[in-house]
Amino acid sequence: MPNNNEAFTHFEPYPIVEGEEYMNEKQKDHFRKILEAWKQELMEEVDSTIHHLREEPSNFADPSDRASQEEEFSLELRTRDRERKLIKKISESVDMIDEDDYGYCDACGIEIGIRRLEARPTASLCIDCKTLAEIKEKQLGG
Repeated sequence: MPNNNEAFTHFEPYPIVEGEEYMNEKQKDHFRKILEAWKQELMEEVDSTIHHLREEPSNFADPSDRASQEEEFSLELRTRDRERKLIKKISESVDMIDEDDYGYCDACGIEIGIRRLEARPTASLCIDCKTLAEIKEKQLGG
């Protein structure tokens, strides 16, 4: 199973044209497609998990078999919970595209950049602000 918590990678990179306006309609469409495809993939995985959890329940006589199955279900549910939160972030990113706020750092307001957004489509901080936030988090023991 692919790890969709990192990023959606099934897309063609945007062909950057020198002098092109940042976050023009073509770029916004590019990211809207990436985000919507990623969200769709995550939703399908959630549906398959629900189906699996409904179909799979067995009442094993052996306590260790039962414990293994419960641990597997618990892990799957935690994964789906993280994906549910990610789906919410994806939806918020699509809303930001619609409001012309997508692609700009929440902390300092500069352009996040096409390639960074392709690597992490839900990024809300530029690389400098993200690095600074991570350093502060480490210092606070976070």
